[in-house]
Formats: sequence, C-alpha cells, structure tokens
Amino acid sequence: MASILRAVRNLSRFTSSTTRTTQKNTHSHSLSSSKNCNLIKKTDNQIRRLPLPALTSYKFRHGGGRTPPVRKAHSPIRYRGAGSDVSHNTAVELALNSVVKVFTVSCSPNYLLPWQNKAQRETMGSGFVILGRKILTNAHVVADHSFVLVRKHGSPTKYKAEVKAVGHECDLAILVVENDEFWDGMNPLEFGDIPFLQEAVAVVGYPQGGDTISVTKGVVSRVEPTQYVHGAAQLMAIQIDAAINPGNSGGPAIMGKKVAGVAFQNLSGAENIGYLIPVPVIKHFISGVEEKGKYIGFCSLGLSCQTTENVHLRNHFGMQPNMTGVLVSKINPLSDAYKVLRKDDIILSFDGVPIANDGTVSFRNRERITFDHLVSMKKPNENAIVRVLRDGLEHELSITLQPIQPLVPVHQFDRLPSYYIFAGLVFAPLTQPYLHEYGEDWYNTSPRRLCERALRELPKKANQQLVILSQVLMDDINAGYERLAELQVLKVNGTELDNLEHLRQLVENCSTDCLRFDLEDDRVIVLNYETAKIATSRILKRHRIPSSMSVDLIDAQNNLQTGPTFSH
Repeated sequence: MASILRAVRNLSRFTSSTTRTTQKNTHSHSLSSSKNCNLIKKTDNQIRRLPLPALTSYKFRHGGGRTPPVRKAHSPIRYRGAGSDVSHNTAVELALNSVVKVFTVSCSPNYLLPWQNKAQRETMGSGFVILGRKILTNAHVVADHSFVLVRKHGSPTKYKAEVKAVGHECDLAILVVENDEFWDGMNPLEFGDIPFLQEAVAVVGYPQGGDTISVTKGVVSRVEPTQYVHGAAQLMAIQIDAAINPGNSGGPAIMGKKVAGVAFQNLSGAENIGYLIPVPVIKHFISGVEEKGKYIGFCSLGLSCQTTENVHLRNHFGMQPNMTGVLVSKINPLSDAYKVLRKDDIILSFDGVPIANDGTVSFRNRERITFDHLVSMKKPNENAIVRVLRDGLEHELSITLQPIQPLVPVHQFDRLPSYYIFAGLVFAPLTQPYLHEYGEDWYNTSPRRLCERALRELPKKANQQLVILSQVLMDDINAGYERLAELQVLKVNGTELDNLEHLRQLVENCSTDCLRFDLEDDRVIVLNYETAKIATSRILKRHRIPSSMSVDLIDAQNNLQTGPTFSH
C-alpha cells in the first residue's frame, strides 16, 4: 500500500505524453493537433490516475499534475562514448524503412452510463518494425481501438493492422499487418542495451507539426523506475532531454544503430524532458507474448515495505550493524508471499542481491535502483530467493512470483464496463476509470470513501470486487432511494457479496417476497421482488437501455445455464 500511496504522490508530477504522444486528426488535409486529455492520477501498479505528475502520454485522457516542473540546466552538454556515433543521418537511414505512422480510431466506454460509448475519436502515433513481421508501438496509441491503420515512409497507402498483444502496464503493443505488400522493403530494428548517462540518442517518429518523419536528438539524463502514466505501473524508464511531442509515442530512440528505447511520455511544464521505455522492459513484454501467446503482466511480491534508515528502528528489529534491508508492513493476501513472509520481517536480499536500508540495490557503475525492478523483471511462476531477518534469526525463503491484480482495477482499456440493472438500481464494480468520470481532479471530486477504498484496500479473496450502487434510474418502484447512490453494496438478503456476478445470482435466484440490499452506512433498500421485476423492463425501455446486464454477465449466465463442456 505504501507503494500505492508513493505512486500516487509521484503521479502528481507527470502528464500522460503520455502527453501520450499521439495526435488528434482534426481535418484530413490540415495539421494535426494534440489533444491533451485529463491527467492521470494513479499510483504505480496499483493506482490509476491520481493527481499525476505532469507526465504526459498523448492520446491519454488523464492529466493534471501538481509537481513543479524540473528545470533543465543551461550549461552546455557534452556527448560521450557511443552517443557520439548517433547522428540524424544514421537515425534517418535506419528509420526510413522501419518507422511507421499509426492511425487509430478509438471509442472509450462511458462508465457513468456503462451501456453507452463516448464519441469516436481519431489519433495518431508512431511505431517501428521488429523481427517476426511485427510492429511495436505504445499501448496508449491503440487503447480502446476499433480500427488501426499504418503507413510507411514515402508511401501514400495506409494498411490495415491488427493488434496482436497489448501490455497496458508497460505501455507497449504489438501490431501485425497481413498485407504482404506492406512488408516490401521494410527492415526490422535491433534492440541494444540501456544507455549510460550522457550518451546521445535520436528519437524518431511522426510528431505534431508535420506529416513526414522527424528526428530529435538528446542525451540520457537518468535511468530509474518511473511512473508509467498510461498503465500506472512503476517500471524502469530512461529520461532524456529530447522533446517528445504528440505523435512521437511508439517511435524508437536510436543509439548507434540499435534501439535504446521507445518514446512514450514527457514531463508537462518542463522543457524537453521526455521518457523512454528501456530495452529490458520491452524484451520482457515481447518474450512473454511469444511464450504465452498473449500479454501476461509484470510480477509483484505483493508487499508494502518501509525503509529502515532510522537506527532506532533497526535496533528494535535486531538488525546487526552490517545488516541492511526493508521492513515488511503489509502483504497482499492473494500473493504467494502471504504464505511465506510475515509482517515485521526484514527483507535483507532478493535473489542474492543485498537491499539497502532505503530499498535500493546496486545498478551498473555507481548507480542505484529500487529493488522493485528486480522483482518486475522476473517471469510469472518463477521463484525468487528472499533472505529475511525474523525474530533475530536469518532465513532463506522461496517465493513464487505472479502478476497481482488490485482489488479496484487501475485501468479497463479494451473492455466494456460491467453493470447490472434491477428496478432502476444500477450496480457496478468500483474501478478507477469510474472515478475518473468525475473529472481531472477526480481524487478530490469523487466520493471520498470510494476513492480511499480504490487506493488502499487489498483483496481478501480471488475474484473479489467492490460493488457499488452507481446511480438510480428514477421510477415509482425506487422513489426515495435516489440519495443512496454511490454507496457500496455489502449484502443481498443477508448474504455478503463477492462480486457483481454474485449479486446478479442472488437477485435472480431470490425466493422471498422482498429483496433486501444492505449498503454501507447501515443504509437499506427493500423492494417487492415480483413488482421490481416488472418495473425493470419498463425502466429499461424508458431509458433505451438494450440489456439489464453487461456482456460479461450475460456470458457468465449462459455458462451457468449450459454448464461446462468437455471434449472426448
């Protein structure tokens, strides 16, 4: 949880270039202009769009940060090492037959009216060819897509592309083009290594202000875990002093003759501070897709840890002068660590790498990085050896790592919202996208209790959801209950809820004359069951709602009715 709150604070500094770096097409023959959507306010892997730092990823709808912009020093910068080999000419030569412009038509759902979509919009970004006749781009470039086209340099033709895999946490996506004509003359780019500080890179893409390819040169300022605005994950990123503008998203950053990273966001309010997704994160995403056929996710220990920089704290937990580590504060019940670790354990090392009292580990030459990076680079179902200090004794423990989903989803891209309507009562699972409907300052304007639960609560069991009464569609049957909207639903006829599907089952299997909903704050809704069923059809027709439940609930209902099928 501490990581969530820390991420929330960090997010207040970025705007999605996740100003998402994509452009909005206003006229077919006019210059494209960026659409800076709301700032995200999320906290790392757990929280989605909290008062975001000014990080921006263009085409993203979230924004608004509070962190003062970082000011760039005016002293001259000298390039050194391999960076001196990076020239605009080299980058252009590589890019002409590799970098493409991506055109996306997308349509996001309306979480306040979950049976409707918002207006269709057109955006643009960049991408580049990789091995296997694939195109790599940003996830936010194709999020909620309904149609995707790509165009290569020097060609007037746009080719239809299909989204093969999307990793919203790492803001990466893989596209495929079936038309063989597109691949004529296209060359895949190779991946390099993480650049060192002050090495030069050239960012290639199709930013706003023109229709042809653009190359921007800069140097590496720092390498450290950063909040990814689009997916709210805390992963390694490379900060550079090259401008990353709307349309640049998904384009490669070239060092020498290889890709050093993928452009994806920038820091709003600051001059020329952009961010790249580094090669280790890219390779982790691609290898996961190749092995499993789909995006799996990045692993987590499921822990909230506290630093042990205070000497009195270290003495209290029996740490010797030569010991360093972090204190376990909270453990996610769905993680394997919940079975292995205990609150107040001191984690001394991860896979043999010592953890400092500030939670960092050694990284390259005199650089340090948080040990979360080591965790995130592990593959799902892979074991990690954790050395802990417990009650004065050291133990070596094995933990199986898995991606862990938060109780309240941080994002819901590329899927329709869940809902269930009965007697005009609209029930839905609490998600951060629902809270984002309250505007850019959703952290302050959304219902306080729901917001706190979204950011702090941990799941107690698998498939658990926080179900809320999102609104009341007025009718005689529910008159007087309209003020109970935005409250959490706790029980139906005395049975505690697990999730929205559980609520649907309890309602539709009701065998009593009255149906009772227990809400938070000890509020109660009671309806005559048969009268309410009749009223439901009337209310749906009045509001032109096609179905009383979302597609996922319909599928779950059909599965229950037909039962599992087996092949012989």
